[in-house]
Amino acid sequence: MLHAQVDSFWWRGGRYYDLWWRGTWEKEGGGCTMNHAVHHLDLFQWMRGLPSELRAVTANLAHDNSEVEDFASALLSYADGTMGLVTASLVHHGEDQRLLFQGERAMVAVPWQVQAAKERDNGFPEDDAATRQQIQRFYDQLPALELEGHDGQIADFLGALEGRGPLLVDGAQGRRTIELITAIYQSGHLDQKVRLPLGPEDPFYSRAGVLRHARHFHEKTRSVENSADNTITLGRDYGR
Repeated sequence: MLHAQVDSFWWRGGRYYDLWWRGTWEKEGGGCTMNHAVHHLDLFQWMRGLPSELRAVTANLAHDNSEVEDFASALLSYADGTMGLVTASLVHHGEDQRLLFQGERAMVAVPWQVQAAKERDNGFPEDDAATRQQIQRFYDQLPALELEGHDGQIADFLGALEGRGPLLVDGAQGRRTIELITAIYQSGHLDQKVRLPLGPEDPFYSRAGVLRHARHFHEKTRSVENSADNTITLGRDYGR
């Protein structure tokens, strides 16, 4: 593994943050990084692990009724010298979303994609069809999952309760995802490199610390109890 990447791209209009609890540090706990990218980041850290340090930027580019960010990007450094890049956004039309893993010989991504290149005599790339086809054959031979998404996670939880195997995603995994997001916030808001794991001395370690140190990009001035239009969208359909 050389480089791993998360593109958690969403789009929300300005009225999205008119709902009374959205767009506040106290009630929502963060912006797109915490509330939209969290599932991508959860998968990412489960597959790649936590970095040793990161540097992040956070911004509010288009939502003036929100204290929190609508864009964040972080460069991750791992102890083995490899890198990662995660970006969360609410300003991306099309809502393209993916996890991408660049290896020495090939790249694989979710939604499924595989590419492979080999070196020409002059150092430029050409398609490595043999490696790409080898990986594709491996993928095609994987057994279909009996259950996917929430159904699969609930079934795994019930199976662990019944003693049919260890829990695939436990509380420690969830904590690591929150730690990664917290480190992104600490770096972006304090404009500093952050080392992981976080400790009690870190200013964003606790909820009280987040509320004390997180900057407000805007102050919330509009608030409604509910929206007349309750239609929601769920982003990229990974089944396609």
